[in-house]
Amino acid sequence: MKLTILSALVASAAAFAPAAQTSQSTQLYAAEAGEMSKALPFLLKPKNLEGYVGDVGFDPLGFSEYFDMKWLREAEIKHGRSSMLATVGFVMQEFWTLPGYTHVDDSNLAPTVVGASPMLQIVLWMGVLEFWTNKGNVTMETMFEDPNRVPGDLGFDPMGLAVGKSQEEKDKMQLKELKNGRLAMLAIGGMIHHNWVTGDALF
Repeated sequence: MKLTILSALVASAAAFAPAAQTSQSTQLYAAEAGEMSKALPFLLKPKNLEGYVGDVGFDPLGFSEYFDMKWLREAEIKHGRSSMLATVGFVMQEFWTLPGYTHVDDSNLAPTVVGASPMLQIVLWMGVLEFWTNKGNVTMETMFEDPNRVPGDLGFDPMGLAVGKSQEEKDKMQLKELKNGRLAMLAIGGMIHHNWVTGDALF
């Protein structure tokens, strides 16, 4: 009887003792796993983002593991630039209308005012510009056949903002462009959905 009681007490005490082996295993796994993401501390830092301006370890879907990083950076920069223009145009359209066109408060309705033909012309000429700026190399496989080509660098600097700047200063300017572009991508999405959901103009 005494032996039974003693066994029960030992078992109860063991239930509250720290699991040293499990803790050590967890720590060992964390050490082997690598550095954690700055933006998403519960995920590992994506290794393919290292060295790129604006890297905060944000790649929750792992795109950098499956796609060319130069192509992904080019896409981010171009979408950011387009979104910055779009946010300005979306707001401006509500207060100013091109001569000869009917004014609409809801910017989402602007394409219906101008019709399909002008909209298709925009798509066509953007395609021509895309083709021309990279000598016809517009696919993921061919866009960076030239190893010296820098994503997003089209040689367009009419105001000479990059002239005489050090690489560190250029990186700071690129970071500003990236952050504003990322914000604009969220902003234009919010503007469009605001008008679509509420049925009202933005302001």
